[in-house]
Amino acid sequence: MLLRSGLCPPLLPLPSQLMCKEVELILVKDQNGVQYTSTSIRETWGKKIDFLLSVIGFAVDLANVWRFPFLCYKNGGGAFLIPYILFLLIAGMPLFYMELALGQYNREGAATVWKICPVFKGVGYTVILIAFYVGFYYNVIIAWSIHYLFASMTNELPWLHCGNPWNTPNCTVPQPMNGSFLDNRTSYAKNKNTPAAEYYERGVLHLHESRGIGDLGPPRWELSLCLVAVVFILYFSLWKGVKSSGKVVYITATMPYIVLFVLLIRGITLPGAMDGIRAYLHIDLKMLNNPKVWIDAATQIFYSLGAGFGVLIAFASYNKFDNNCYRDALLTSTINCVTSFVSGFAIFSVLGYMAQKHGVRIEDVATEGPGLVFIIYPEAISTLPGSTFWAIVFFIMLLTLGIDSSMGGMEAVITGLADDFKILKKHRKLFTFATAFGTFLFALLCITNGGIYVLTLLDSYAAGTSILFGVLIEAIGVSWFYGVDRFSEDIERMMGFKPGLYWRLCWKFVSPTFLLVVVIASIVTSTGLTLDDYVFPPWSNVVGWGVALSSMLFVPVYAVYKFFSMPGTFKERIAYCVTPEHEHHLVKEGNIRQFTLKHWLAI
Repeated sequence: MLLRSGLCPPLLPLPSQLMCKEVELILVKDQNGVQYTSTSIRETWGKKIDFLLSVIGFAVDLANVWRFPFLCYKNGGGAFLIPYILFLLIAGMPLFYMELALGQYNREGAATVWKICPVFKGVGYTVILIAFYVGFYYNVIIAWSIHYLFASMTNELPWLHCGNPWNTPNCTVPQPMNGSFLDNRTSYAKNKNTPAAEYYERGVLHLHESRGIGDLGPPRWELSLCLVAVVFILYFSLWKGVKSSGKVVYITATMPYIVLFVLLIRGITLPGAMDGIRAYLHIDLKMLNNPKVWIDAATQIFYSLGAGFGVLIAFASYNKFDNNCYRDALLTSTINCVTSFVSGFAIFSVLGYMAQKHGVRIEDVATEGPGLVFIIYPEAISTLPGSTFWAIVFFIMLLTLGIDSSMGGMEAVITGLADDFKILKKHRKLFTFATAFGTFLFALLCITNGGIYVLTLLDSYAAGTSILFGVLIEAIGVSWFYGVDRFSEDIERMMGFKPGLYWRLCWKFVSPTFLLVVVIASIVTSTGLTLDDYVFPPWSNVVGWGVALSSMLFVPVYAVYKFFSMPGTFKERIAYCVTPEHEHHLVKEGNIRQFTLKHWLAI
């Protein structure tokens, strides 16, 4: 049962009430008939909407705009939705639900949540380190958005014409042409001599001043200032915990939807827009015979929902104990996927306009990633009446899309470590500043002349196979070692009902199998890094795998450490490692649940 004890008398002055934190006394009866109490003193979200917006803001990020629409287009259009929705139902939603429930019940961050099975605590450190790595380069992309936002505040957008200091003699203002660009040898999206492409690569990144990843050069001062702005926004959004971040998301989580709607309405009124939308939605069922389509759908649904970064666990740990996280999981994951789909209309309506304007095919202008949001889309905007307004609106959307996702990643790091090391929790403001400043220092490598090469390496390796591996271990730890049946009982204590058989089967069999297949596929399909025509040297791939392993190795290293730090015989050490901390007294009694066949067969 649940007894709530409020420590804030209603007659206290308002400031005192605001400083009080809710205290919940949770009495739990385990399966062995042993009662224990857990007094959880933890701040909670000011309002339920704060939590929902934070989760939506984290999950809905830049990839929803610059990756999903292109993946859908190149993988059979509407046919791509079949594997996408399938993987959403059998893996995406179950993992999303699992992380929310895990954090909410245990009221801990990504590391200390593993008091339920101590040997797996290393995976908590794995996801925390990955979240820290992602902050290095994700903040740089937000800094680019700020740079473009300020550059847009002019009567004539700087990427509209040639003749600027950064342009080359080969710079050519696009003119209508027949067929594909450059005699069908290069698609329009790959043309490096348009004003927009040269502004991005030469005016912003200064890529021409670097010969490769071995020649980085100094940080660009303009981007450094933008990066400082990003760090300040993050710090002042997070320094007071969920009480401050929960209010920031009222802007950062809702603004992208307002802007996306405005851009969609403007996009579908452009000439050629319907051609782009038809290309986006065309159905080619033959593409489903290609295994690459299924791999793309699996990885996209996983990265889109954001499971495994420790963020959902951290956010849910600040919920009220009896919050309905089942409903939250269904709602937020559905909103995220619908947003991805709808953003495709805003993107491809403009790509259809671009294709018609330049007399090329849709496939020649269709692209993904930074090339879409920093070259193709800005170029299209620059040709519209009121281009300054549309550019400012678009880059505000990119800024807000990025900020709340970065806030989520940093909160995972802060909560995860602060819950593990109480001195950090005591000095949260200082620790938040140190974390933000740490990401700033490492991010400086990504704003050098060759910074795009470092960013590409981190994007490929820091959160690639390693995050898939981390979630696989997490799913195994919860479903098999802790037990799906016990996990389901935890959920019943919170919400009054057990998860259905569908969810339990997904957690125990389907999701781990799905993750194992995706991990293997990501390793098998891994190739040497490239960026356009640049091929990364072999040593850089070694460095990349070193970055990936630096996080993954926490799992086996901590498991070995935990085993040797436990007292007793070999069998007792194993028992201590896999038994929840509050049940360690049962080890001495020989009552070890994990040593019974019933535990492993339970669903």
